[in-house]
Amino acid sequence: MAQKSESGKLVAENRKARFNYAIEDKLEAGLVLTGSEVKSLRAGRANIADAYASAERGALYLINAHVTEYAQSGRATHDPTRPRKLLLHRRELDRLMGAIQREGMTVVPLKLYFNARGIAKVELGLGKGKKLHDKRETEKKRDWERQKGWLMRDKG
Repeated sequence: MAQKSESGKLVAENRKARFNYAIEDKLEAGLVLTGSEVKSLRAGRANIADAYASAERGALYLINAHVTEYAQSGRATHDPTRPRKLLLHRRELDRLMGAIQREGMTVVPLKLYFNARGIAKVELGLGKGKKLHDKRETEKKRDWERQKGWLMRDKG
């Protein structure tokens, strides 16, 4: 799961987000982490499949992101699912909070990675939840693209 890309190391990816949400905008945010969380992330021990971002106390927090406890941390360990503050510019934060409150959109994490400088970042997607018929349409389109590729490959 943890692969090396040109910009850094990918720690976790939320593959279900594009299926459950129509992602309209993406942006990058930093995370407020403890030392044991960073070490656990470097070991690739995170899951953001059920995570989302919530506006609380004038800031944006990442909720339900699971970062496994670091085994060698001793007593000074962290809670695996604690809310983690997201670091954004004020203008970006205001835009996201407005979209959440006014338009009923959801902020979901798409990727959790280390950038080229070794700093933990999360790629956030601003999206609207898909209905069941939209999900079926997405699945049909994906299946047709797969079949089309097979036909093109077989026909030469």
